[in-house]
Amino acid sequence: MTRNLPLLTGLCLLLTSLSGLADPPDNYPFERFDLAMKAAATEGKPLFVYFGRYGCGYCEKTNKEAFSDPGVRDRYISHYALAYVDAESGKRLRLPSGERITERELGTRYDAFVTPVFTFLTPSGKEIYKLVGVQRIEDLVKADDTIQAALARQDGAQ
Repeated sequence: MTRNLPLLTGLCLLLTSLSGLADPPDNYPFERFDLAMKAAATEGKPLFVYFGRYGCGYCEKTNKEAFSDPGVRDRYISHYALAYVDAESGKRLRLPSGERITERELGTRYDAFVTPVFTFLTPSGKEIYKLVGVQRIEDLVKADDTIQAALARQDGAQ
């Protein structure tokens, strides 16, 4: 038994470290916030930020009931640079400005004190629209319609 103690200890440490991971929705190309900001600027797209956390039942409900919809997936992948932020993580990011910040601090900056929070941002990081709590397919579609209509009006005014 003592021969296996180092192996068991290592396995316990690995499982403990994995339990701290956040759970973004499956089948979406979510990036770290800093990488998604760069992509948004490069592609000229708004940024969609999903603030979640490990073990969030409301996040999981939204993932299963809304983000699993292929139409929502197609819309969000084509219209936005996607970022997932673990609102409780101490993982550090470097913003395009050079500022170093943790994901937790980023969540505080964007008022993501509960999860899930879905924030739509300009490529420079200015908030456009926000959804808080469990979302349905209709909610995500309506939010996208609202953002796309605002962008169309903005493009028409230029």
